[in-house]
Amino acid sequence: MSYSSFFGRSRDADFSMFSASHWIALASVLVVCLLLFGCRFALRTRRRLRLSVRLLLAVILLSSEAGLQWWYISQGIWKTDSSLPLELCGLTVLLSAIMLLTRSRILYAFLYFAGIGGASIALLTPNLVYPFPHFRFLLFFISHGAIILASLYMTWVEGFKPSWKSLAFTMLSLNLTAACVWVANSMLGSNYMFLMRKPSTYSVLDYFGPYPYYLLVEELFAFVVFLCMYLAFFWLPERVRSRNQRMNRLPY
Repeated sequence: MSYSSFFGRSRDADFSMFSASHWIALASVLVVCLLLFGCRFALRTRRRLRLSVRLLLAVILLSSEAGLQWWYISQGIWKTDSSLPLELCGLTVLLSAIMLLTRSRILYAFLYFAGIGGASIALLTPNLVYPFPHFRFLLFFISHGAIILASLYMTWVEGFKPSWKSLAFTMLSLNLTAACVWVANSMLGSNYMFLMRKPSTYSVLDYFGPYPYYLLVEELFAFVVFLCMYLAFFWLPERVRSRNQRMNRLPY
């Protein structure tokens, strides 16, 4: 493999969604998530190991964004209307690193939903043109996988939990963020967060109707995804646990 085919701007082929390399990348992210889940008890009892994992994840997140910016500059294509970290996943990369370094519950309340939900959708339908083993392909899946791992770490190891207030806070924060990014788009002539038009590659937005209606459908879709994330992984298990505890206290 030549340097240009790994790192260069040009490419011989385009990324193919749900190709073998895409499935392998998704499976790799899933395996690492399961490994973190399996190690959660060991991490809880080892302070230095917890700190090492938090710092490692933060370094991966910050390095992925630095690597992306370095690639833009090295290829002579860095532009204010396309290279700033103003996409949702670009923002959550940086916020996830800060959350890990500071153990911020406020950032966690936002990132559990927006980070995991947004990165998961991005992994399933990547806005990506470079195929494996290009640098951009590897960077995309590493950074988005690390976003998910950051919030899962805070949940499984540090014991953080979202709440109904977290869901409302996330929706409010997303709308405020979108408003700020819309202003930036208007000033820069950009399309960050796809607020001005849909991406050129296939995405879930293709099912949400034309502009600007897809923005409203996207917000409803985000709310439903976040709601399911809370109900399935927190509200329902807690209800089942409480019910079992009540049943165990009943006299026979």
